[in-house]
Amino acid sequence: MHTGRAPTRAALTAELGVTRATAGAVAAELESLGLITVDSRPGAASGTQGRPSHRLAVDPDGPVVLAAQVHADGYRAALVGLGGHIVATAPGSGTAAADPAQILGEVVASGARLLESTGRRCVGAGLAVPSAVAEPEGTAINPLHLAWEVGAPVREIFTRALAEARISGPSGDETAPGYAANDINLAALAEHRHGAGRGARHLLVVGTGHRGVGGALVLDGRLHTGSSGLALEVGHVTVDPGGRPCHCGSRGCLDVETDPLAFLEAAGREPGPEVSLLERAEELIRTEYDSDPAVRTAVETLIDRLGLGLAGLVNILNPDRIVLGGLHRVLLETDGERLRAVISGRSLWGRSGSVPLLPSSLAHNSLVGAAELAWQPVLDDPLGTLTR
Repeated sequence: MHTGRAPTRAALTAELGVTRATAGAVAAELESLGLITVDSRPGAASGTQGRPSHRLAVDPDGPVVLAAQVHADGYRAALVGLGGHIVATAPGSGTAAADPAQILGEVVASGARLLESTGRRCVGAGLAVPSAVAEPEGTAINPLHLAWEVGAPVREIFTRALAEARISGPSGDETAPGYAANDINLAALAEHRHGAGRGARHLLVVGTGHRGVGGALVLDGRLHTGSSGLALEVGHVTVDPGGRPCHCGSRGCLDVETDPLAFLEAAGREPGPEVSLLERAEELIRTEYDSDPAVRTAVETLIDRLGLGLAGLVNILNPDRIVLGGLHRVLLETDGERLRAVISGRSLWGRSGSVPLLPSSLAHNSLVGAAELAWQPVLDDPLGTLTR
């Protein structure tokens, strides 16, 4: 139901490999938990034969999770229902303070106001941060574009903020459980379950949001995070050995050569304090690409750098699909032919033309991914999680 594979009770029966009666009992149980709805008067689809099947749908008034995202330009909170549907969202503003407890407290307070205004039941909370998050400790190992100390215990701070805001969990008597992970990893998880990556076996997602570049890999439906949650730091693939100094100590990494700040500098524009770097870069491309040679050249420069990095990743990972997010999505939409040509010319597998290159399709995919963290216990054991 969560990923759209069971729109009818007949489809649920096939997915589970059980009898019609068992599938009906499962559907009734999920309906009693307030997770789905089952139509009482099934009808056959036009042109079909045989007994009509009950239609199943995510309950539009069902429980939600609180999803939070922190980035270099501020934060955003949202309520996300089953199926990855954003029910309500409240953007934050300003930059992330040096004390993570301050901004995490603010984003949780924003989410608490959403819960109060909507009256929805909360069953968990997930947080997306622009840093690798070490497991099992839940610490931010490299918050390069935030003023946080290395090793900030973000999951612990997030959970404490949930308790202080009195956000209840599945039972209603305890604090909502809090989870935290890297933002691009969560974007990949969301795109694989609900977006442009749906159906891919080996999905590579690369994107740049407000600062820096991240990447993630979904293998056979599971997010690849390595031995301790730190895998696939693609932002530190070198694409210009003589390029800009990178926060990691190297030079010319994707992180500093293909993010919004790099684009604005290449186009000869000042970042400006009025809007986020990402919004400024995207607006510049959409409004001045056709009229300003400097903007066009900057787009071509970033596409060439990005293509070089992607070609190396294709050679190593051999994905069956690549999804680009943030500014990289805009670059693909602006001149996808050039980007595909760069990858093809630099990649053995790219020459075969067998690696689809797609723009991300979800708005706020890192937020949706943060919600996936919080929904996972319910997906694993709905009855045990919601009735204990």
